[in-house]
Amino acid sequence: MSGKLHFDSNLNLISEKSISIIGYGNQGRAQALNLRDNGLNVIIGNIRDEYWERAERDGFKVYPIGDAVKLSEVTLMLIPDEVAPQVFKEEVEGNLRHGHVLCFASGYNVAFGYIKPPTYVDVVLVAPRMIGEGVRSLFLEGKGFPVLIGVHQDYSGRALDHALAIAQGIGYLNPGGVAIESSFWEEAVTDLFGEQVVGGGMLHLIRAAFEVMIEFGINPMVAILELYASGELIELPKAIYKYGLWDQLNLHSSTSQYGQQTRGPKIISEVVKATLR
Repeated sequence: MSGKLHFDSNLNLISEKSISIIGYGNQGRAQALNLRDNGLNVIIGNIRDEYWERAERDGFKVYPIGDAVKLSEVTLMLIPDEVAPQVFKEEVEGNLRHGHVLCFASGYNVAFGYIKPPTYVDVVLVAPRMIGEGVRSLFLEGKGFPVLIGVHQDYSGRALDHALAIAQGIGYLNPGGVAIESSFWEEAVTDLFGEQVVGGGMLHLIRAAFEVMIEFGINPMVAILELYASGELIELPKAIYKYGLWDQLNLHSSTSQYGQQTRGPKIISEVVKATLR
């Protein structure tokens, strides 16, 4: 994909349409509230559980999933990947009308063929690179956030414009936000890679470091304090986010900078990179 950056969109494309949010969890609630605050007509589709009740308390009209899809022209699928294929098959697919805009926040099921939308709808990706709480809190602060957008199927000829309009509705266009053209496959693969390699790798690196420190006689409480319990580790990604991967090194002592740049490559070696592939 091009990776083209977008800083503009036309919210009027969806301003007169009914938008159904399927699922009222972290992303569902945040996106529904932001869309409504931007003046859009939002309804919720959900099973009867605590999330249904929360949506009602937030002032939304809530319907069974199939009914919500039937009553709308734009549908945002914001339920977990593992249940989405069954819900789509049983509740969503048969209620999509010609020209419907079907939007996903995760590329996984479409990219790998677990969901196969009908040919008569736009199928778009609007994937905030931000947890649901951040999507809402940044919006309330008047700030934007990055989103990946993509088009799997362009029935209307304006699928990309629809994706951008949805992204604007949830808040990307505020200062600090950007929409980056991507694809369902790219979003799915990068998300999995980040979770499994960076997230999983960090967990097991910390565990291995703890075990080695104990072998060398370090007090377990001191080891845990150094590795994560003090909260110092949390500051590292914050500094990387603010200053960049390498410029954040200026915040460290000379000894720390030397150690990170000389010992780091010995741990993350070519053998490790080969494993990542």
